[in-house]
Amino acid sequence: MNEIEKRLLEEVSSLHEIPMSGAYNIRLNKKLYARSVSEDINIVSKKDKDGIDIFIKNGTKNKSVHLPVIVSFEGIKDKVYNDFYVGDDVDVLIVAGCGVSCGGNKTSGHNGIHTFHIGKNSKVRYVEKHVGIGGNKAKRVLDPVTEIFLGENSTLTMETSQLGGVTKSTRTTNAYLKSHAKLIIKESLLTSENDRVKTIFNVDLDEKDSKVEVTSRSVARGKSKQEFISNVVGKNRCFGHVECDGIISEEGELASTPKIVAKHTDAQLVHEAAIGKIGEGQIEKLMTLGLTKEEAEKEIISGFLR
Repeated sequence: MNEIEKRLLEEVSSLHEIPMSGAYNIRLNKKLYARSVSEDINIVSKKDKDGIDIFIKNGTKNKSVHLPVIVSFEGIKDKVYNDFYVGDDVDVLIVAGCGVSCGGNKTSGHNGIHTFHIGKNSKVRYVEKHVGIGGNKAKRVLDPVTEIFLGENSTLTMETSQLGGVTKSTRTTNAYLKSHAKLIIKESLLTSENDRVKTIFNVDLDEKDSKVEVTSRSVARGKSKQEFISNVVGKNRCFGHVECDGIISEEGELASTPKIVAKHTDAQLVHEAAIGKIGEGQIEKLMTLGLTKEEAEKEIISGFLR
């Protein structure tokens, strides 16, 4: 890997170099770069299309798997299908994400189609980061699709972040929850210049005492535009909460459409949305501590997205 590729690897997966142990699969410019499996976590390449199957055994505890994708050449359009088969009584961390570097004029991008099949009584934390770097003329496109089938009494915490450099992105997440299953989604977005981002969350609370919590924090700067769409459907005794907070500055634009649909008398569904600008009082307070206006704004935005 060159220095740019190493930088992207660290930013999207927190890996400084190829690990000496543990399970991981590193994809570089549409090809497998490195892979390692463990006794509890197996990774197998698909035979019919680009992508991998990840198998996590029943009872696996305190383990992790890293699955970063790096695109460092212009004109590359990568698409992969990754399926996760998580057993019962599991407690694992999955770190994924994609870094795209493009300095020319051609569009580069990556589409990750991820499907999670999570068994009973399991706890999964999924961290996905998107990063783009390069010249202003190049377009960096990331369009992930995530399908979630969450088993009885299991919890999936999904933390996604896209903090600059991605020209265009549409994220679509569809989730189906069994009895006592819980889905927690935490999204952080930062756009600038002429970036365009849309996130779509569709969640079906099919069975008793299923629960979803969606929290989105977004900042639109420059002439960028963001759109947030959620559709939570309660089909049984369940709980759903959707919260979308945004900050706009310069000529940024934000749109939020949190939709909730109750199809059962015991479905408790709540949505909240707030869009505004950084308060002058906040900036002035930090400036009294010695920060410039630009530094104060950066500090406020960083804290808001954290």
